[in-house]
Amino acid sequence: MNTRIIALIFVLVLPQIKNSVFAQSAYQFGGLPSFNLNSKLKNDWSLNTKIEFRQLFQSGELNGDVDKSYKYALTDFSLIAAKNVGLNSRIASGYLIRFEDGELFHRFIQQYVIVQRLSGFRLAHRFLSDQTFSKIEKPKIRIRYRITSEIPLNGESVNPEEFYVKINNEYVNSLQAMEYDLEIRLVPLLGFSIAGDFKIETGLDYRVDSFLNNKTRHSYWMTLNFFIEI
Repeated sequence: MNTRIIALIFVLVLPQIKNSVFAQSAYQFGGLPSFNLNSKLKNDWSLNTKIEFRQLFQSGELNGDVDKSYKYALTDFSLIAAKNVGLNSRIASGYLIRFEDGELFHRFIQQYVIVQRLSGFRLAHRFLSDQTFSKIEKPKIRIRYRITSEIPLNGESVNPEEFYVKINNEYVNSLQAMEYDLEIRLVPLLGFSIAGDFKIETGLDYRVDSFLNNKTRHSYWMTLNFFIEI
């Protein structure tokens, strides 16, 4: 089990390390706690309600000026409805509203998820598109792909009162005002299932973007996620 986890992390982390070494520039560090409420509905429907808070603790240039002043960055509130369309897949659509610096941002979301249950771990593929609108920015369109591995540290599946490892690797393609950008995300998490319907996850959400135009920014967010299912 440990060998498999180490090998998977190595494969996913290597591209991000390469970007960090050859295209260093700005960085930011902060916290990103979230609360998720998942509700099961009739006819294979479900509803996810999520609220996320982003706080900035430090920012600056690598090997340059540093700003250590605290800033509350933004709040995201989203509702996503999903329906199972097969044994291991589901489609979903939803809406997110963002509160940032006194402005409102509206985002519409469409996604398709495939889950593979393999020997000793679970693998999920998420294909997502979203469109963001606001009064102060031009519309932004994104196409995203995320692969998630969930690995129980005891046995073949995650049971109550057991730890597990979750690794997210996501590629976010965005287009705004005819300008293209690519963001890469790597999120290693340690989770604990308190009960079958209550989980907690914590880890580091690392993101690198703008490296295509030589203005690379590295973002490091300490995460604490709560999941409740009713």
